[in-house]
Amino acid sequence: MSVDISRTFEAALVRQCAPTLAGMKPGSIFCFKQFSSEALRQKTSQWNEQLAPFGLAVRILLERPDSGSAIVYVCRPSHLKRILSGHAYQRFLSEAGYEDADLDGLLEQLAHRLRTQPEFPHEIGLFLGYPLRDVIGFIENHGRNFTCCGFWKSYGDPAKMQVCFACYRRCIQTYVAMFEQGIPIERLAVPA
Repeated sequence: MSVDISRTFEAALVRQCAPTLAGMKPGSIFCFKQFSSEALRQKTSQWNEQLAPFGLAVRILLERPDSGSAIVYVCRPSHLKRILSGHAYQRFLSEAGYEDADLDGLLEQLAHRLRTQPEFPHEIGLFLGYPLRDVIGFIENHGRNFTCCGFWKSYGDPAKMQVCFACYRRCIQTYVAMFEQGIPIERLAVPA
């Protein structure tokens, strides 16, 4: 019997976060419409606990009670810390108004911006593993003049990025197919 891929938290987790589960990407987000905030918090906490042994963390970045939805973030903290510890990344985040903090502190600042800013904070791309040049390119070009578009708008080598995007697409297709065949998420998660 196949799983209805469009209706469950687990299905959204697999579809939207497969490259992160596979260890190809340091972070992913997905929007999930829940029946209650408490149920979503319990589900997020459950998956945070179940995926922690694989080096993954699951948390809610933003709840929207008015629409009954939330933005859920799945990441590999050790991978993300390595990326964000780079001098250029630290400088960019500092110039964007982030205070020097550990990863949890940076994520709290990102969550605060999601709640309080009228526009989506484009620096979220760094927390999703987008190359710094692409985040800067998007901001400076207001989303225009990109060299290619896939999972994000890229401002670098289009051939290289198309290969990357194709890998992500194959990963998602494979993970969704495996999940629909009944393979549990814990078996899909690659250890850190």
